[in-house]
Amino acid sequence: MKLLVLAGDGIGPEITAATLAVLRAADARFGLGLTLDEAAIGHAGLQAHGHTIHPDIVEAARRADGVVLGPTATFEFKDPARGEVNPSMRLRKSLDLFANIRPARTYAGFPLRCGEFDLVVARENTEGFYADRNMEEGSGEMLVTKDVAISLRRITRVCSERIARAAFELAQRRRKRVTIVHKANVLKVTEGLFIEECRKVAREFPEVVVDDVIVDAMMAHVVRHPQRFDVIVTTNMYGDILSDLTAELAGSLGLAASLNAGAQHAMAQAAHGSAPDIAGKDVANPLSLILSAAMLLGWLGVRKKQKNYEDAAKAIDKAVEQAIAAKEATVDVGGRLGTRATGEAVAKRLA
Repeated sequence: MKLLVLAGDGIGPEITAATLAVLRAADARFGLGLTLDEAAIGHAGLQAHGHTIHPDIVEAARRADGVVLGPTATFEFKDPARGEVNPSMRLRKSLDLFANIRPARTYAGFPLRCGEFDLVVARENTEGFYADRNMEEGSGEMLVTKDVAISLRRITRVCSERIARAAFELAQRRRKRVTIVHKANVLKVTEGLFIEECRKVAREFPEVVVDDVIVDAMMAHVVRHPQRFDVIVTTNMYGDILSDLTAELAGSLGLAASLNAGAQHAMAQAAHGSAPDIAGKDVANPLSLILSAAMLLGWLGVRKKQKNYEDAAKAIDKAVEQAIAAKEATVDVGGRLGTRATGEAVAKRLA
């Protein structure tokens, strides 16, 4: 299978190189037959092609079996007319990657902030408060006058239904509990629609227990007792914030794995940013992208009925768990290695 690899900015090239070492080890052990094609995006894309993500790269992503995306420097990309767009947004929107699945679990080997837990945030990925993706053309954010700015939020039944379905299907394979996170006490129409669609889907899964929590209260509940939660389903911005919190509670944003999935395409993506302040220092944690790549292999295994891909995904997860326990990882998760050596340690355990 062919994977398109986009390293991105800041620490992106370093953690992507470590991830490729792990993918090659998995390929050798499980006979995956991987082809890894690389292309320049972000600042490197601007320099090479005059675009942070050239349309040809989007088409290459469409043709590939999957995408591995490193973090990019999105904040400074402000002028789409000059080729400055958010590469992650462009791929999510172009490939209709509506489900952003973000697991958070604790690992043995370093102090736990809130005890052991294992949960997943199923975040809607294509609308909500994200003004760069919720309009067919243009932006949902406007400067009406120099003193008045307006941002539009879009919530639709179709997007709410499909992320709900992804969450309930996931819960069916886990501990059979779904928590709907919302702000319906204030945003009664949009959040009401979202909850309504989630409840409709819930009726198809009678064995799954369902509750709902207001988003601000959810932050307190997750810190106090994360063990209470299994699968959390929510809209775009709440999911973005909540998944960063749960990743940090699990030990580090460097463990924040993420899979962007749609009906036809999927993309592995570290959930954290490009961290330019530590770029080039060999200290960034590559495990987020490594674990994301494992999720992509698992998705491909299920979709294409390739058990060796599912086995490879589980083996990568196990190798990461063992590396953390042995302190063969970066400092943020209690280890003593740099970025490259952490990737090599995981790859060695696979081999």
